[in-house]
Amino acid sequence: MAITLLYQPLPFFSRSVEKPNPNLRFPAALKFGGGGSAVTACSSVSISDPEPRYASVKSFAPATVANLGPGFDFLGCAVDGIGDFVTARVDPGVRPGKVSIAEISGAGGKLSKDPLWNCAGIAAIAALQMLGVRSVGLSLSLEKGLPLGSGLGSSAASAAAAAVAVNELFGARLSASDLVLAALESESKVSGYHADNVAPSIMGGFVLIRSYNPLDLIRLKFPQDKNLFFVLVNPEFEAPTKKMRAVLPAEITMADHIWNSSQAGALVASVLQGDLPGLGKALSSDKIVEPRRSPLIPGMEAVKKAAIDGGAYGCTISGAGPTAVAVTDDEERGKVIGERMVEAFLREGGLKATAMVRKLDRVGARPIFSAPR
Repeated sequence: MAITLLYQPLPFFSRSVEKPNPNLRFPAALKFGGGGSAVTACSSVSISDPEPRYASVKSFAPATVANLGPGFDFLGCAVDGIGDFVTARVDPGVRPGKVSIAEISGAGGKLSKDPLWNCAGIAAIAALQMLGVRSVGLSLSLEKGLPLGSGLGSSAASAAAAAVAVNELFGARLSASDLVLAALESESKVSGYHADNVAPSIMGGFVLIRSYNPLDLIRLKFPQDKNLFFVLVNPEFEAPTKKMRAVLPAEITMADHIWNSSQAGALVASVLQGDLPGLGKALSSDKIVEPRRSPLIPGMEAVKKAAIDGGAYGCTISGAGPTAVAVTDDEERGKVIGERMVEAFLREGGLKATAMVRKLDRVGARPIFSAPR
């Protein structure tokens, strides 16, 4: 028996990013319960024309690891210490209600400064629409701290940082779900309508996307007293998201569906319990997506074996790749695991790679500086 997989985005959010629509209704409700925190879209933001509280706001949004093995398109987590920065400024030289991009650094000239073709610009415009801003224009400065196409949620971090900066500039009126929706507008233009990068980048920690229509997000609380380190190994290799999605099957067997569902359930349980061995085992057990993508990344299978042989609890591809991610509960062991993974990429794949060891980011995107008016 086969199961057809559908990747078509659900059009519950306006696709227009050029003209504010005063009739749009956006989610603004947060509810908490169970082992995690649920964010649901169930009420509307008050549409007005708020005054800016600051002259400028600088925000940071962390990198993310999406999919986490069996959680394709519905599980992700945020990673501490690496990410993108966006500064949003009130700019009298920009038409009211519009956004311009003044500067981009760290991207090697590869990103457009047209706000309608830039992740930060699209998310900023969506946030302005939600806020109902019509009296002032904004300019953005984007500082890329993440490599493009790395599998670490580079586009999502830019979008998340922009949405948070714009929101803070006008008094932080939008909820977490609103910000995810704004950032999703950007993701839909780049890699498809999925929130497993933008949701954890904005909310922090582990996030499960329960549904898109309505948007229903569940934050999975990893215990505070447990150590969790991600070993991130990024090879010098391009793995465009669209190409990596193109290799995925349109249908899967019932057996693979049952297997992956059970592994995803085990992964969620392991996160909530702080069970690192269980988390790593589930992380490594995808039978649907990873087997199709791994052969496209030279040396990936050997890298995964090197990580586990080196003491990692588990290893998989981060997002669409090419970054490999392993998990451990000890930072020093993580450094050794990273060295072995780098060696495997070079030996088996002929690729140079860099390794870093990072903690779970439990906070998510946040403003880090504001200048008074």
